Amino acid sequence: MITIKKIMLAIVGFSVLQSCATIQQGEVGVKQRFGKFASTKPLDPGLVVINPFITRVVTIPIQTINREVLLDLPSKEGLTVRSEISILYHIERSKAINVLEEIGPDYEQAVIVSVFRSASADVCSRFFAKDMHSAQRAVIEKEIADAMNTLLKARGFVVENVLLKSIKLPDGLSRAIEAKLESEQRSQQMQFELQREKQEAERKIIEATGKRDAQKILSEGLTEQIIKLRSIEAFQQLSNSPNAKVIITQGNQPMVIDPSSK
Repeated sequence: MITIKKIMLAIVGFSVLQSCATIQQGEVGVKQRFGKFASTKPLDPGLVVINPFITRVVTIPIQTINREVLLDLPSKEGLTVRSEISILYHIERSKAINVLEEIGPDYEQAVIVSVFRSASADVCSRFFAKDMHSAQRAVIEKEIADAMNTLLKARGFVVENVLLKSIKLPDGLSRAIEAKLESEQRSQQMQFELQREKQEAERKIIEATGKRDAQKILSEGLTEQIIKLRSIEAFQQLSNSPNAKVIITQGNQPMVIDPSSK
């Protein structure tokens, strides 16, 4: 049976729960009383006691937020480039209340995205469409982030980075870029083959030069006396052989027969 005491405890418990608000990690809170913010200092994460009848806690994140935007960007040559872009930003803790007071809880759409559209259009219009697919992409990303910080930092927003995640160029330009890349690859392959052939030719020249020098040295060292000596040595080796042999000479070579071979 439900007693009056249990009912009172339930009412008290419900009242306590209603008079508490929780601020999550990565957020700050602001007490709002009768539509006005009650303090100039944001509340830290944790449990906050409030009067639920006249006060509520408005929270605002201060951790890094990733806002993805799909946008058509203009290029220097007048083309339209479809791009998926991530905006990484956070709100300064000390200016969280100012953001809520001056802009409101819909600050992302009202300020962040609007400023980004303007800054990205201004920056990308100074670059060619092909630059968004090259090393210039990092330059474009940095210039957009710098332009946004110039307009937003004083209001409490810090743009950490702008990332061009995917770029879709017009079909004709995509084919032209692919053809250019293929041509550059073929040119590099030809240069490699020419360099290899050049090195092979140089190797053959060095090899031929070495053989020529060796033959020159050998021919210069072969005097008539050395040739005669080598002939005598050859005849001696032949005479020592047990096989029958016929030696034909020009008649000007000395014949030396080993007596032991008879």
